[in-house]
Amino acid sequence: MHLPDEMKEVALWSPIEVANWLMENAVPEYCEPLGCFTGQDLINLTKEDFKKPPLSRVSSDNGQRLLDMLETLKMEHHIEAHKNGHANGHLSISTDVTTSENHFSTFKLNGMPNGYKKEMIKIPMPEPERTQYPMEWGKTFLAFLYALCCFIFTTVTISVVHERVPPKEMQPPLPDAFFDHFNRVQWAFSICEINGMILVGLWLIQWLLLKYKSIISRRFFCIVGTLYLYRCITMYVTTLPVPGMHFKCSPKLFGDWESHLRRIMKLLAGGGLSITGSHNMCGDYLYSGHTVMLTLTYLFIKEYSPRRLWWYHWICWALSIIGMFCILLAHDHYTVDVVVAYYITTRLFWWYHTMANQQVLKEASQTNLLARVWWYRPFQYFEKNVQGIVPRSYHWPFPRPVLHLSRQAKYSKLVNDT
Repeated sequence: MHLPDEMKEVALWSPIEVANWLMENAVPEYCEPLGCFTGQDLINLTKEDFKKPPLSRVSSDNGQRLLDMLETLKMEHHIEAHKNGHANGHLSISTDVTTSENHFSTFKLNGMPNGYKKEMIKIPMPEPERTQYPMEWGKTFLAFLYALCCFIFTTVTISVVHERVPPKEMQPPLPDAFFDHFNRVQWAFSICEINGMILVGLWLIQWLLLKYKSIISRRFFCIVGTLYLYRCITMYVTTLPVPGMHFKCSPKLFGDWESHLRRIMKLLAGGGLSITGSHNMCGDYLYSGHTVMLTLTYLFIKEYSPRRLWWYHWICWALSIIGMFCILLAHDHYTVDVVVAYYITTRLFWWYHTMANQQVLKEASQTNLLARVWWYRPFQYFEKNVQGIVPRSYHWPFPRPVLHLSRQAKYSKLVNDT
């Protein structure tokens, strides 16, 4: 079978060129199942191929979107091939000359008799829609409100749990293996909070430069809100004694709700940080909120930054690990608080992004066991219009200043040679 020149180029695509075409057309979810496909394999795909694994597990539309794009690709190259054929003189031209007495007709070189000129008809081809990653700032605002409510609820829970913490004179700290091997360092907790503020600052700068900041911030708010909601539950159901005798807990209020409200507002205003002097309550141990922020900001920084910035990833990883180590070195949290916080944060981050990156996991079915979690319906609402893996694209978010430089007009004298 003879293929036109342009179509032959598609048929000769290597697997790498096929993967590049899939990425350029915003269908990166097919890169893995079609990893060994050449251009010929790509254009030979049919509906039957999408009814069998692994392609049947990639998308919920049975590959219809990719098939439509392949049809467009074939039509575009078919028209391009014919256009090149005309340009190169490949069109069949009749060379017969009919002569009779006092009458003759000659076919022009363009292949049309009587001197009519043949014009190419341009058919505009519809380009694939670039709405795979809609911004949907309204959904982002809802996710922000959810995270804000969880933060406020956490602060209220801390104030309530503080009233239940037994005095350290009556209930000494629980045994901890880390405390047995490392003596307390007083300034270590300040280092932890400084590292956390650096990571949050780096993440905010990176977020400002992201192209799809609405989608990514929506994911951040959903995950951090859920983590702090879980933290409210674990703090309330089991109240641990203070981890060390150095703790100076603020006096109990014994039902004075006006003082409760003032204490809650002070904690919110200070960001829940001890370094700001706003956090002097006890009981919010299991699990560690500082570990949550240290871990989560690092995970988002690494996930949505270019892979080539390995040195940047290592710096953020070091800030996170040193921060968690300083929490324990200050004896401000039990080791189990940090371990549980790290485990829940990483798992929730990985589960959410795995579900967001796989179209088949966005639909509830008997085989999708992840659809049984309580936050699956909100997840569907926030992620249903996001098609595929969100690219790590960046752009400058601020308008660049336009410099208007007044220049004096220069004139040149024209000299005509005669």
